[in-house]
Amino acid sequence: MLQIILDMIYPVRCPICDEIVIPKGERICSPCKEKLHYIKEPRCKKCSKPIEQEEKEYCSDCEHKNFQFVKGFSIWSYDSAIKHSIAEFKYHNKKEHAKFYTQEMVRHYGDMIEKLSPDVIVPIPIHRSKYLERGYNQADILARGLGKALNLPVLSELLIRNKKTLPQKQLSDKERLRNLQEAFCFNKKVSENFQKEIKKVLLVDDIFTTGSTIEACTILLKTNGITDIYFISLCIGKGF
Repeated sequence: MLQIILDMIYPVRCPICDEIVIPKGERICSPCKEKLHYIKEPRCKKCSKPIEQEEKEYCSDCEHKNFQFVKGFSIWSYDSAIKHSIAEFKYHNKKEHAKFYTQEMVRHYGDMIEKLSPDVIVPIPIHRSKYLERGYNQADILARGLGKALNLPVLSELLIRNKKTLPQKQLSDKERLRNLQEAFCFNKKVSENFQKEIKKVLLVDDIFTTGSTIEACTILLKTNGITDIYFISLCIGKGF
C-alpha cells in the first residue's frame, strides 16, 4: 500500500526522456529503451568492449595493454542517449535512475556474478571534495543496489580516493595510470574488520573508457593480497 501511494505521488520517470513511464511497473519507456545500444557479441573477452571482427577475441586496447583485472562486464555502449542519462544521475541528483541501472545489471549479469561469487562488491571511490559537492558517490549507489539484489556484501570504504587527479585527456597511458595510482589508498582497517579473508572483488563504476581507473584500483588490491579482481560498469566507451 505504501509503494502504491508513493508511486501515485512520485511516479516513475524514464531515465532517458524524464517523462512518466507507462505502463506502471516499468522503469523506462519502450521507445527510449530501443534507443539504448546494449552490448552484444562479438565483444572483447577481457573488458566487454564491442569489437567488429568476430574472429578476434580481444579489443585493440586489451591486445596492447597488460590489464591485471580478470574480466569486466558492461551493459551499454557509451553513446548520446545513455551519456545524458548518466550525467543526470551523476551530477544532477537523479539518484532514482540507479533503480533502472541496477535492474539491468542484474538482468544481464546477475547469474554470472553469482557464479563468480565475489567475496565483496567495492565501488570506485570519489574524492571527498566531489562527494561534498554532489552529496553522494554514484558508484556506491550502484554497488549497494547490486549487493542488495544479489545478497552480496558491499565494502564502500575498502578503497579511498585521497588525492585529486590531473586532467587525464592530455596524458599517455602510463602517465594516466601513475596519476591514478597515487590517488587511491587501501583501507586495511576495513579489510581486517571484515568477517572473512577477501580474495575476490567485484569493482563497480559507471563508465569504463581507457581502463586506467579500474587498473589502478586492481593493482592496489593485488598489492594488498587480493588475487582476483573483476569489474562491472554501466557503459563502456571507445577509449583513446
